[in-house]
Amino acid sequence: MKVTYKDKIMEIQDKISVKELFENEIQSSENKITVCKINGLIKSLNYIIEDDVTVELLDMSTKDGMRIYLNGLLYILGKAFYNVYPKALLTINYQLSGAMFCQIDNMKVTDEIIANVKKEMNNIIKKDLLIEEKIMTKQEAIEFYKKEKTLRGILQIDNIEKDTISLYYCEDYYNYFYGEQIPSTGYITLFDINKYMDGFLLRYPSRDNTKEITPYIQKKKLQATIDEYDNINKVLNINTVYKLNKKIKENNYINYVLLSEALHENKIAEIANKICKQKECKMVLIAGPSSSGKTTFAKRLGIQLRIHGLKPVTISVDDYFIDRENTPKDEYGNYNFEDIEVVDIELFNKNLIKLMNGQEIDAPTFNFVKGRKEYNGNKMKLNDNEILIIEGIHCLNDRLTCKIDSKNKFKIYISALTVLNIDYYNRISSTDTRMIRRIIRDNRTRGFNATQTLEKWYSVAKGENKNIFPYQETADAMFNSSLFYELAVLKDEAIPLLEKVDRNSDQYNEAMRLLELLTYFESIPKDCVPRNSLLLEFIGNSIFE
Repeated sequence: MKVTYKDKIMEIQDKISVKELFENEIQSSENKITVCKINGLIKSLNYIIEDDVTVELLDMSTKDGMRIYLNGLLYILGKAFYNVYPKALLTINYQLSGAMFCQIDNMKVTDEIIANVKKEMNNIIKKDLLIEEKIMTKQEAIEFYKKEKTLRGILQIDNIEKDTISLYYCEDYYNYFYGEQIPSTGYITLFDINKYMDGFLLRYPSRDNTKEITPYIQKKKLQATIDEYDNINKVLNINTVYKLNKKIKENNYINYVLLSEALHENKIAEIANKICKQKECKMVLIAGPSSSGKTTFAKRLGIQLRIHGLKPVTISVDDYFIDRENTPKDEYGNYNFEDIEVVDIELFNKNLIKLMNGQEIDAPTFNFVKGRKEYNGNKMKLNDNEILIIEGIHCLNDRLTCKIDSKNKFKIYISALTVLNIDYYNRISSTDTRMIRRIIRDNRTRGFNATQTLEKWYSVAKGENKNIFPYQETADAMFNSSLFYELAVLKDEAIPLLEKVDRNSDQYNEAMRLLELLTYFESIPKDCVPRNSLLLEFIGNSIFE
């Protein structure tokens, strides 16, 4: 058999695992190698080579490599609790700054518990125990779950896309993890566990620095927003896909759709009240990452403001772009339209001050074809009962409105902060929800296929990390645009698009990962979505279109 690795071909005579064949490379790698690609597909390092293949080793500095590292770390956390506190109901809640926030539903978290679990995790890692994937037929799995009386991985049984059920075993401990797993416990090199609030933080390195644990930066406003929705989901008993699917199968989902939408409306009304209490507020600045639903949110907020006697007037930051020839470029020589330097900040602030003072301005319109501002007689003036609504990537950065007093501004951060998880050990990232939203919207409004959207995501995410996330905590209010039923609706829209991603595309693995995630959801028909829902910004038929 011929194995191609880094443009070199080696010949082997017998079947062998990737881990065994590349033992030297794995041991000597600067960053820990956790997974591999076989002919372009993500596979475990335990994969047995039995034909001609091309192999790529992925370490923690890659997106997939870090994802598998976290899978392994969470698996070891689960096993440590199983060994030391077997009756503990452990829940992996959500991701914070370089950490996973976890809770124990039936025990009070103490320093003693944390110390014992950390010690056991280190023991498990030191022993370098084998983690094996065991596969059962669905009938075997049904019998297995009857005997074991556990829910770990049980949602696989109802997944019609799966013919078999897989569980990862380490000694007598088993669990299910979405995606591949590390070959053995010794692959985990760095972690820490600290008591935090009523739970604890499981901390780990980042892709940018795999040699150190990421410093934890507390984001009180963001966490409070996530906690609020997480608590509501738990009260409604739909905090996992398994529980949501049960409601759908019982045809009992309409009330939950309406409850989710009512929560949005209540929060928007609450934010509008806060704005109106800030008597000197003249402008509302809205920012959030891609596919957060900013457009629909702004329109619904405008309706709530009208109830208070305020008339929203929108102004576009894009119309204040500098001329194309002066636009900064990125490291690849392409125009960087997400850099704050692309905005004519001086003119923008000059016009804002005039508007706030009741003066008329000649508002520019940016011609993206010609690459410059044009003045087409668009006169603008702000009356006493009017308030500016400004939406843009830099709206939380005070530099954009540097000449405006903070008492005249109200800043809002919006994002789809997903709190619904697959099960108690497998979380659904907010990024995945936003990617699925964008794939659907890009196809509907721009004619893009899923491959094109996924290819652009890297640069989009890079811009968000630089221009949005560092300013989250400066917001006066936060809005979680996620809807706990949305992936059940988005499923039928996204799956056909993801299935068309070419097998030879660099985006194929990512598409298949998102596709597998969506197969766990029972479908909710899109005609159940209210016409003013933020979700319709992505699938269409919104009353605001």
